[in-house]
Amino acid sequence: MGAPAIDSATAGRTAALDDVARLGAGLLWLTGVAALAVPAVVTLTVARVIVPLAVPASALAWAAGAGTGEAAAFIVSAVAATAIVLSADLGRCFVQASAYGDEDRYPLRPPLAYLIAAVVTWLLWASALVVAPLLLVDHRWISGGSCSVVAVALTWWAWPRWHKLARRWIVLVPVGVVLHDHLVLAETLMVRRHELGGLRLAPAGTQATDLTGPATGHAIEILTREPVTAILAATPAQPRGTPIDLTAGLVSPSRPGRFLRAARERRLAVG
Repeated sequence: MGAPAIDSATAGRTAALDDVARLGAGLLWLTGVAALAVPAVVTLTVARVIVPLAVPASALAWAAGAGTGEAAAFIVSAVAATAIVLSADLGRCFVQASAYGDEDRYPLRPPLAYLIAAVVTWLLWASALVVAPLLLVDHRWISGGSCSVVAVALTWWAWPRWHKLARRWIVLVPVGVVLHDHLVLAETLMVRRHELGGLRLAPAGTQATDLTGPATGHAIEILTREPVTAILAATPAQPRGTPIDLTAGLVSPSRPGRFLRAARERRLAVG
């Protein structure tokens, strides 16, 4: 859907600009398709970083003079593709594809503050990445070079931070439940069957330790029969993390009902 809009937007402009726009769009499209074709945790991050670039690209094509029909089709398809690639169901598919043995992985919702920072960073990166080659081909060396430096620097700095969002999940395994979340925990937390008191939707006013980040939406409460040791993520004051005795903790699967049904099927205490 994007090619007609890009061609329409660059019509009547220099051949160099037309070539750069087509080549850049083609490379990004191929990268996105390749990421979606190979489900895995790392390709989930690639897809969620690359595919949404279609939204600012479509807006830029519209602002640059693309025909109404072409621009509308590009914008609608870009928004739809972005919604799909950011969906919880696609995230679950990609995360599960990297599972080992009898693991049942369920992605966690992102902590709100971390998500806002990630989105703001992505917006800065996307703006610099899309605009830089267009400025350079138009011989605007200072502004184009500055945008290129920003794009490269943010790619290096932000990638591991974006990737952390895809590497967060709660796992059902034969021996119990595992929480893998290095945004909140310094070490993976395992609660074995004999330690597990139950799993349930967290009731209002619960005093359970918040291990969600915090994230918004419904949380699952993990109850233990006896205290288990959890090590919270490192802070400047506690560079090795903070150990706590956990008897009840909150986690936030993106699909809590699906997680609880799967736990019940594995004969874990639910409810």
